[in-house]
Amino acid sequence: MSYQVLTDTDVLRLTRMKPIIEAIERVFLEQANATLVSPPRFQLKTENGSLVFTAGAATTENVIGFRVYDTYSNEHLGHEQLVSVFDSMTGVFKGVVIGNLLGAIRTGAIGGAAIQAMSRPDAKQLAIIGTGMQARTQLEAAIAVRDIEQVLVYSRHDENRIKFTEEMSEKFDLDVIPADSAKKCVEKADIIICATNSRSPVIDADWIKPGVHINTVGPKSMNGHELPMEAARKSSVLSTDSLEQLSAYSTPHFLANTPYAQDIVQLSDIIAGNKPGRTSMNDVTVFCSVGLSGTEVVVAHEIMKMAQNKTYEGMGCTN
Repeated sequence: MSYQVLTDTDVLRLTRMKPIIEAIERVFLEQANATLVSPPRFQLKTENGSLVFTAGAATTENVIGFRVYDTYSNEHLGHEQLVSVFDSMTGVFKGVVIGNLLGAIRTGAIGGAAIQAMSRPDAKQLAIIGTGMQARTQLEAAIAVRDIEQVLVYSRHDENRIKFTEEMSEKFDLDVIPADSAKKCVEKADIIICATNSRSPVIDADWIKPGVHINTVGPKSMNGHELPMEAARKSSVLSTDSLEQLSAYSTPHFLANTPYAQDIVQLSDIIAGNKPGRTSMNDVTVFCSVGLSGTEVVVAHEIMKMAQNKTYEGMGCTN
């Protein structure tokens, strides 16, 4: 019996964003066709912290499995996510990915799928609010699906902003520029990515121009949200990756019980062609990322396939 055990080092070495986005798009097609098993996440709570589980089965991909991560607040080493993958036809264990990078890549790829389905095809300028790991993978996904010519970045801390722009410019051979205000960052953007920990809006809806697409990755509950309510008011199309998950949070989504809640559609219906991603080039469109269970398992499986192909190539095999 053989199976794979991969870590963040392997994920960083092996992963290519474009095929991961394509795998995520296949998952959304499964969701639209009702062949995806994707229950809301659940928690195993203790006095000191919790384990959070997400599980799913992508039946046409022939994978089933789960992800688990902790919410313990301490400085101990070893706070790692774990994604286990099994064959959905036979139940045979295929492998495990240990580390925190896969989750960020998966969320980035979902954001990339939203940009592909909802942003203007001629989008050239990207704005990013935030400079953490999610900002990095969202950027990588955006440039995988659109011909981005310039990226403006803003965060509250100058040193983080400069470091991010230097690293991303070198990594992607792209014009990544630090902006000295959030307004200057987003006012000319075709695509805006909000990837912060802020519990208050990081942009003003009056700053965004017609035709812009927005991904919000950070907080989005009634207790705090990085995107202003007015952005939903200005949008023609609102989407999320899982309406079931959006409704399952203990603290309601920031658009719950508003006139806009009934307008939110699933990204899968847009990707499947059942709903429009935009109705005109001037539409403002918004994607609220909440996490579609099962996508972690599919991404883990995709990376395992990349690892297997690398092994074959190393052995001199081309088939």
